[in-house]
Amino acid sequence: MSRLEELIQELCPDGVEYKKLKEVCRFQNGFSFKSAKFTNEGKPILRITNIQDNSISGEFVCFSKDDYKENLESYLVSPGDTVVAMSGATTGKIGYNYSDKCYYLNQRVGLFVPNESWLMKRYLFHWLSSQTQNIYNVSSGSGAQPNLSSVKMMEFVIPLPPIPVQEEIVRVLDSFTELTAELTTELTTELTARKKQFEYYRDELLKPKTNIPMVRLKEIATSIYRGAGIKRDQVTEVGIPCVRYGEIYTTYNTWFDVCVSHTKEEYVASPKYFENGDILFAITGESVEDIAKSIAYVGHDKCLAGGDIVVMKHEQNPRYLAHVLNTSMVREQKSKGKVKSKVVHSNVPSIEQIEIPLPPLNVQNRYAEVLDNFEKICNDLNIGLPAEIDARQKQYEFYRNLLLTFAETGNTIAQTDRQTDRQTDRQTDRQTLN
Repeated sequence: MSRLEELIQELCPDGVEYKKLKEVCRFQNGFSFKSAKFTNEGKPILRITNIQDNSISGEFVCFSKDDYKENLESYLVSPGDTVVAMSGATTGKIGYNYSDKCYYLNQRVGLFVPNESWLMKRYLFHWLSSQTQNIYNVSSGSGAQPNLSSVKMMEFVIPLPPIPVQEEIVRVLDSFTELTAELTTELTTELTARKKQFEYYRDELLKPKTNIPMVRLKEIATSIYRGAGIKRDQVTEVGIPCVRYGEIYTTYNTWFDVCVSHTKEEYVASPKYFENGDILFAITGESVEDIAKSIAYVGHDKCLAGGDIVVMKHEQNPRYLAHVLNTSMVREQKSKGKVKSKVVHSNVPSIEQIEIPLPPLNVQNRYAEVLDNFEKICNDLNIGLPAEIDARQKQYEFYRNLLLTFAETGNTIAQTDRQTDRQTDRQTDRQTLN
C-alpha cells in the first residue's frame, strides 16, 4: 500500500468533502494598467501572453507606481500563486509562478487566492490544470477573443481531501511532472537535432551546382496570383476545401494532399482556386525569418486560396519546388529587404524574383523522394519521437486526473474502486517508465 493510500484510509476512508471553488478560494481580477505608460524598467506586469506551458514566462512590460494613485497590492502575484488567462488565444490556460519574483496582475488575467486552511496552493494548481477544457467551456464569445466567466468558473466543485492527503498528492504529481519534463526535454532535444540534420542535408543536396541552371520563379511560373479573403467565421465543417494563410505556418509541413478547412463559395466574392501541383506562399507573417513560407498541394480537389496567399502554377515537380523553397538559401531571399515589425508582408513581385536551382524533371523526382522520406522520419506526428512526447504528456495527464478523483463523503464503494484503479495504473506506469 502506498503512502497516499495509507493516508486516504486513515484520514478519509468514507470519501472526501466537495465544495464549490468560491467557498474555499477568492478570485482577483486584474488591474487596467495603461499601455501608454508601460516601461522597460520598474514593477513587472503579468499579461495573458505571459501564461505559457502551465507557467509564467516570456517578456514582461513594467510600470512605475508613481503613475498610479490606486493601491495595487491586491493585484500582486507572489511566488507559488496560480493565475488564469481570461480572454484571447490563451483563454482558460493556467499559469503557476515558479519564480521567486512578484508580478502585478494585468486586466484579462485572474488570480486564485485559496483559503489555505482548506486548500493548498499547489494542490489547487494541479487541480485547475486538469480542468482547462472545462474552464474554456464556460467562456463566452467566439473566434480569437473568447472571454472567461469567473462567476461560472468559481461554481466548479473541487474535491477537498485533508491537507496531509493534498500534500502527498502534490509530492507525487510534482515528482511525476519533473520526470515527464526531463523525458520530454531529452526527446525534444533529440527531435530538434534530427530536424537540424534534415535541414542541413536538404540544404546541401539542393544547393546551387555548376551543372544545374539557376532560374527565377517568374521564368517557370505559368501563372501566379493572390487568393481572396476567407474570414475565420466563414470556415465550415463541410463545403469546398480551402486554405487560410495562417494554416501554412501552423498546420502543414512541406506538402499536403487534404485541406483541414472548408468554406462555401458564396462567402467569397471573387474566389481564387488552386489545384494539384500548385505552390502556395503565405505573404503575411509574424517574423522576417518565416515570411513567405511555401507549401505544395498534391491532392486532387479544386480548392480555394484565402487572402494573403499567393498561388503559383508551374510544370515542375511540386514536391521538389516545395523542398527547395524551404532551404536557407531561399529563405534568405524571401526575407531580404523586409523590415522587422509586428506583421511582415511580402508580395507577388518579390516572390517572382526568387532564384532556385532547377535540374531536369527526372532529377527533381529523385530529390523529392529522398527528402520526403527523410522528412517523414523527422516530422510525422504518428511515428517516432513526436508521438513519444505526446504519449508521455497524455500519460501524465491521465495519472494526474486519476489522483485528483475522489469518492464523495459516504461513498465508500466508489472510494475502494478508485484505490484499486490507482494500484493497477501505478503498476502499469512503473512498467512503462522502466
